[in-house]
Amino acid sequence: MSSEIVKFQGKSRFGISDQFPKEVPAPVKKKRPPVKEEDLKGARGNLTKNQEIKSKTYQVMRQCVQGFAGGVAEQGSAVFQTCLGYVGADFTTQEPLCPTQILQGSHSAIEIYSVHVDCKVTSRFAHTVITSRIVNRANESREATFEVELPKTAFITNFSMSIDGKVYPGIIKEKAAAQNVYDTAVSQGRSAGLVKITDRKLEQFEVSVSIAAASKVTFELTYEELLKRQLGKYELLIKVRPKQLVKHFQIDVHIFEPQGIRFLETDSTFMTNELTEALTKVLNETKAHISFKPTLDQQKKNSEPDETLLNGDFVVRYDVKREATAGDIQIVNGYFVHYFAPQEMPVFPKNVIFVIDKSGSMIGRKMEQTREALLKILQDLRPEDHFGFITFNDRVVEWKSSLLPATEENVASAAALVQTLSARGGTDINGALLAAVGMLEKAEGLLERSISMIILLTDGQPTSGESNVGVIQENVQKAINGKYALFCLGFGFDVSYKFLEKMALSNGGIARRIYENADAALQLQGFYQEVATPILMQIEMKYPENSIEGLTKNNFKLLFEGSEIIVSGKISDELDLFPVEIKAQSHTSNLTLKEEANVKEKEQVFQNQRYIFGDFIERLWAYLSIQQLLEKAVSAQEEDKKALKAQALDLSLRYSFVTPLTSMVVTKPQQKEELANKPTEADNEKPSPLVGAYEYPQLLLQLPRQNESICLNINKTAQTSVQLVSDPEQGLTVTGKIEDGINYFVQFDINYENPPVQIHVNTYEIVVSHNNKSDWLPWTKSASSTIQGLRVSLDNNLSVTASLPDTVTVKISLVSFPNDFLGLYFLDTDRFSDQVTGVLGQFYSKAQFGSNDVQRAVERLLRASGSEHKVSRLYKKDYRLESANEPVSCWSIDLTP
Repeated sequence: MSSEIVKFQGKSRFGISDQFPKEVPAPVKKKRPPVKEEDLKGARGNLTKNQEIKSKTYQVMRQCVQGFAGGVAEQGSAVFQTCLGYVGADFTTQEPLCPTQILQGSHSAIEIYSVHVDCKVTSRFAHTVITSRIVNRANESREATFEVELPKTAFITNFSMSIDGKVYPGIIKEKAAAQNVYDTAVSQGRSAGLVKITDRKLEQFEVSVSIAAASKVTFELTYEELLKRQLGKYELLIKVRPKQLVKHFQIDVHIFEPQGIRFLETDSTFMTNELTEALTKVLNETKAHISFKPTLDQQKKNSEPDETLLNGDFVVRYDVKREATAGDIQIVNGYFVHYFAPQEMPVFPKNVIFVIDKSGSMIGRKMEQTREALLKILQDLRPEDHFGFITFNDRVVEWKSSLLPATEENVASAAALVQTLSARGGTDINGALLAAVGMLEKAEGLLERSISMIILLTDGQPTSGESNVGVIQENVQKAINGKYALFCLGFGFDVSYKFLEKMALSNGGIARRIYENADAALQLQGFYQEVATPILMQIEMKYPENSIEGLTKNNFKLLFEGSEIIVSGKISDELDLFPVEIKAQSHTSNLTLKEEANVKEKEQVFQNQRYIFGDFIERLWAYLSIQQLLEKAVSAQEEDKKALKAQALDLSLRYSFVTPLTSMVVTKPQQKEELANKPTEADNEKPSPLVGAYEYPQLLLQLPRQNESICLNINKTAQTSVQLVSDPEQGLTVTGKIEDGINYFVQFDINYENPPVQIHVNTYEIVVSHNNKSDWLPWTKSASSTIQGLRVSLDNNLSVTASLPDTVTVKISLVSFPNDFLGLYFLDTDRFSDQVTGVLGQFYSKAQFGSNDVQRAVERLLRASGSEHKVSRLYKKDYRLESANEPVSCWSIDLTP
């Protein structure tokens, strides 16, 4: 029988030979028999000693390669047919699949063979097109996913899929109308929403589509953003994460700045020496081209040759040249943009009051990071500044009764205060802010030309004093009365961002969310640096009154060093000259700056430039107008809010922007529709603290090294005696008993191995046993006892604590709600070993949330000790004494031991 010759090439991350033999006889097609154990013999023996035995799939694939190499896999044999099954292709085809594609998972046959990021930045306005080409190399339909992380400040303007020549475009509609159409699809079980926030700078667009065998799909996403100048530079961020090696990968960034480029730099979180060779930069007076085009070999990790190094941020930073004038005016097709960022201006002295939340919810890492950031910020105060501190929980405490100059002695004294900050109690935001305003009102000895500001840092809802957020906003606005700037920092996701944003914008400041990441302290410092150096106040930008339409915001309370004012509008009349006048106050004088632009000369600058994309200044004007209208709507009255949103919606639809008011309807094959909505920072809210906030959990724990709490409830039908913690390395075991009537724990038994001590705690008494002797202690007394280093202390009707050096501290609260029950928790939980087990113990050993979960989500997946738990965000009363009176935001789990 004649035989066809088929060639194979493929790589495997499992250590299998990189290439099949060049010639293999084609098989006779037969129904594949099941794998037999005898066909697998010898696979283990052929592994080297340092190779881990994998699954049967691995063993079969190993024998496949060895069988082909040695000629022992005859046509029709079980091994031979099994190999065909795992390769996943008919040997008579011309493009068989390599084993790697099958073994890497269900998506491995989906190959991204081209990714191109093409970004054109024209006068700060960035237009980015991301094109990804994908092929399904499987012999059956597979799902292809297009996933892009884009800046939060960007608006998506276009998306399309092209499958086998047919284009499926995204259509932008009013959000409410699109949602009504989509509600039916959601009720039928289709996924909702294509865009979600992933971190403090990025949001993720993701769409999946099923494509047939051997078919190709091209995804194309376009978004636009106005680059914001911060700390003296513009930053363009491109997230790079293809998740596999890509044959044709390229990033092109073209920049055109008519003012001239002062400096240009690139940065990356994944760059290596090899990848640096793929990066080129070409720069002249006004133009720059950055190209990043790594080959397959350059993309590979040395340790994992099938995995890509491309995973992280690709950043371009630059600034433009400026003259000491009234800024730069640019005009295209009847629209103008005016950039104003004066140089070498003296910095105003500032009078700043830091209002710091130290309520119970700030306990742990948040308070540590706050202390770290404040210590650095204190060092950045200038000698001419004045400052004060107010800390608050359910009590408001002024560090000093008045503001102090930032002398070396006063700064050192404040640093000592910061070192002692600890978290406990409720959250009286209203009282704290009114105290700060009062301190500024009565301040003496402040410089006449200085700027006063309040910086609030909080992580929770107002729970003490005035708790109605609307009343607090009114109280604060009335007290400030336009005299001071209020900046609000919300730490984490328990805080109401809408509340903070409205309060800040109503009082001449801004709001910012601080994300609970490892760099939270740096986020706090970075924010302070942005507002630490005011150079102008009361800035008014004037233009010809009767010749301009649709003027964006042209009055500004403050301008900080390293930032920039941008004003745009439409020139309605035929003008030869375009006059501009700027009035402002500096530290030393009142300024009046004038400039006159020649319209025809300005328009000539942008003629025949290949970097220009369409009417970019008109689109920049629309982008800026939408942002400012939405920002203004935050603090507007209801009628004005509707009018502002209507204007923003009209512009969003006219210029095809996906904004918080619009949605992009993405139609897939088989007429399936999905929505791409623009999430806002205010969407990152957790459930109302009223939900469950007046109920105690049965058990409460803080995950080690994470700012997350877990509320555990044991199923009522479970056994009444539960092993909660057992740690052989710590020599510690804790069990508990639930009382059916109240469904809470009423008894705990703590057993130590060294020293051999047993502590029995119920709602009436505490019994400590050692060497067949027992001491009985009633809850109505305060007492303590030490046995071979183990200290047991009782706080009258509050708690009992057991502590041993280098061992986890066990604490039990006595709670009346309305029946007495016991609340168990642990301190120094990083001392638990990896061997800890039990209903509670499992969460102290390598508990992790799902990697794709968003921290703000209401529901997440928690993995612990090989099990997965669906958890829901709830608020509960906190029985821990260290955080009294404050509802705790926790992930709730119901367990049956």
